[in-house]
Amino acid sequence: MISFLIFISQLDEKKIDVNEILVVFVLFPFINITLFYINYLILLPRFFHKKRYTVYVIIIAIIVVLFGLGKYGIGLIFKQYVLVHGNGHVVGFGTYFIGTAFTSLFFLFLSTALKFAIDWFLNERIQRDLENQRLSAELAFLKSQINPHFLFNSLNSIYSLAYQRSATTPEAILKLSEIMRYMLYECNDNKVDLAKELQYLQNYIDLQKIRFSNKAYIDYKVEGKIQNQQIVPLLLIAFIENAFKHGVANNPLTPIRLLIDVDEEHLHFYIQNKKHNNNRDASGGIGLNNVKRRLNLLYPNKYNLDINDETDTYTVELSLVL
Repeated sequence: MISFLIFISQLDEKKIDVNEILVVFVLFPFINITLFYINYLILLPRFFHKKRYTVYVIIIAIIVVLFGLGKYGIGLIFKQYVLVHGNGHVVGFGTYFIGTAFTSLFFLFLSTALKFAIDWFLNERIQRDLENQRLSAELAFLKSQINPHFLFNSLNSIYSLAYQRSATTPEAILKLSEIMRYMLYECNDNKVDLAKELQYLQNYIDLQKIRFSNKAYIDYKVEGKIQNQQIVPLLLIAFIENAFKHGVANNPLTPIRLLIDVDEEHLHFYIQNKKHNNNRDASGGIGLNNVKRRLNLLYPNKYNLDINDETDTYTVELSLVL
């Protein structure tokens, strides 16, 4: 640093030659860069990151002294370019050594700061990757719960029809086949076309009507224009399953009310059913807890879920940013 200042002070005096340029702008910068990478590639990983702080400080002190002595030795070799001021004053050892020590510490600081910055960004990326992997695994697990849960309920319904020797059993099996085809082959992506998801809901409702011998009463309306909107698959079915499983579906005076209102960017889902107090799920079920967790993971801060569990009715309203 001192030699550089001496070099700058000589600019007006036109005393610069090629040797001086090589010493000031090539040799000394090379030494400083070497110190930079010694700390960055060797000392920090081997000592500081392994919490061998005392050893690290001792080595740094030794290196600063050795580099200072080395630079002063080079200064003696190229004395006229390094140690001599424009007015002929020669820089003493103490002054020059202190200056080189500060220069060495500056480059050590730069390498340390760079190492910490890069390690911090790498650690943040690793943490994000790990978090994404964890969330992906959790979502895969949640999705894997949906199919057995739905299949279990549907097979119970079809078993009931078969036990009653109902003529609608083949139609119910066909509907279940269509539903399972959608779940197995078209729900592998993170999102699906909203139109396909709504058709899936319609197939499920049709299956329930078959189960109730066409005596399942549901007021189902879809409002708005369905275009190219997309939605996470199998997200709404849990609410409809819950309405049929725990609600009164065979009373024309209290039908299940289901309204889906859609625009370009939003979906509003509303379902209400009269509660059937004698139709409780002894196992507790996983559907609603599953869908709540999936909403938290896949639509953070982009949904509002309001569930009203009253004495006679059960109502669910979901507003979703598609």
